[in-house]
Amino acid sequence: MLRFCYNGRIDITPSNISLLHSAAQFMEMNKSASEKHNLLEQTEKSLEEIKYWTWQELLIALKQCQDFLLIANSAGVLGRCLDSLAGRLALTSESSPCASTSSPDSSSVRFSSDSRSTESLKNSFTRSTWWFEDLLLLSPKLVEMVTKSMVSRNIDHAIISKFLLFYHKSKSSAATADEKCKIVETIIDMLYTLDQSSVSCKSLFGFLRVSLSLNLSKSSRSKLESMIGYQMDQATLDNLLVPSPHGTNYLYDVNLVLRFLKAFIQRGGFQVSLMPMQKVASLMDLYMAEVAPDPCLKPSKFLALAKALPDSARESQDKMYRAIDLYFEVHAGLSEEDKIKICCDLNYEKLSAEACLHLSQNAKFPSNSAVQALISQQFKVKSLLRTTNNYKFENDPPCSFNKTEKKGKEDEANEQIVLYAGKPDLSADNEKLRAHLQVMQCRVMELEKVCRKMQTQMAKIMKLKVSRHSNARSLPKLCS
Repeated sequence: MLRFCYNGRIDITPSNISLLHSAAQFMEMNKSASEKHNLLEQTEKSLEEIKYWTWQELLIALKQCQDFLLIANSAGVLGRCLDSLAGRLALTSESSPCASTSSPDSSSVRFSSDSRSTESLKNSFTRSTWWFEDLLLLSPKLVEMVTKSMVSRNIDHAIISKFLLFYHKSKSSAATADEKCKIVETIIDMLYTLDQSSVSCKSLFGFLRVSLSLNLSKSSRSKLESMIGYQMDQATLDNLLVPSPHGTNYLYDVNLVLRFLKAFIQRGGFQVSLMPMQKVASLMDLYMAEVAPDPCLKPSKFLALAKALPDSARESQDKMYRAIDLYFEVHAGLSEEDKIKICCDLNYEKLSAEACLHLSQNAKFPSNSAVQALISQQFKVKSLLRTTNNYKFENDPPCSFNKTEKKGKEDEANEQIVLYAGKPDLSADNEKLRAHLQVMQCRVMELEKVCRKMQTQMAKIMKLKVSRHSNARSLPKLCS
């Protein structure tokens, strides 16, 4: 600056432009101060040639902004450097970088590869990710700004997410606990702004495992849980078996899984398609069976897991019944009221005949649950019998064909061909119908046997209830 004030000129380069521009602003060396010694105007003019800078010169300018805490000056050198960087990355996402130095006479964007040749770049990275290592020199705050610039340039979100994961993996190994926390929070916040499908479910659960030992902000944790919940249908049982936090007696963090489920249901405005919903329901059946043996798991938490998904998510509730059965077996001291609350979420119409028969003989379940299961199966048997009878009645009349007279040998031959071609189809349809009826009749016979067993079991239950009622009424008389 002294040299500029005495001589009126100075060499402005990418390595000193950041400091010169900030100093000129601070010292108010603009047109109003001096018409001749206008340092601010000269740095602004030099910044107009940023498109001719080499890749390395651009990184040096960014590094200088970072080292000298000039990040707040986003409208000055840093803002233009970020915009230029994002523009070059957007261009190179379609074409690989070329190894050459830039020239003021060149009208196209060129990049230098001072330490690496173009061949080594191609061997080390793909065409769209060659720049990952170069940006490792940036701080988390600057990475956040670079990511926002790339998003504004419509760079592929999958590439951006790969860079963020690469940055986290490379920088976290040698970072302190506080630095690691800052890196993870930055990466989570930036991933949250991208398309959710651009980040794999496996990577998100990797961040979750890392975050367990870090003091992340509540906002970052909420964003991570929301992203995982969005992809809940791609999770596995091992992913969900997260140890409970310190200070709780649960074996696994059930509250965390409940938050995942809430985020999953809300991802489509309560209109999640059926297939992902069924996948999550199957996963939750496995999870409930896994956490059921936990002696510290409260009935309210287990009930919350059972009620987290709508009834339409499960075609069969046999696995859910087995999980409840296991929970009742481990928690033998449960009150009748708690058992009834848990069983209220069980849809007996979606239980198989075998499961209903097992439930009717299961002493761990409330007696009214056994009765409801038997009634449900009786209703299904009657409906199936009614459907079978209607089906047989509708398909009993034989098919008939009306033949018409034809004139000319050609028309008669064509009709014979049509009739001949139709006969095999009729016989095939009749065979299929006969086989289908036989299968249904066999099924009806099996269901009738099950129904008779259920009626016997229901009679026993009713006798037991009457016996208990009569004993309860005779007890006051004996006492008197």
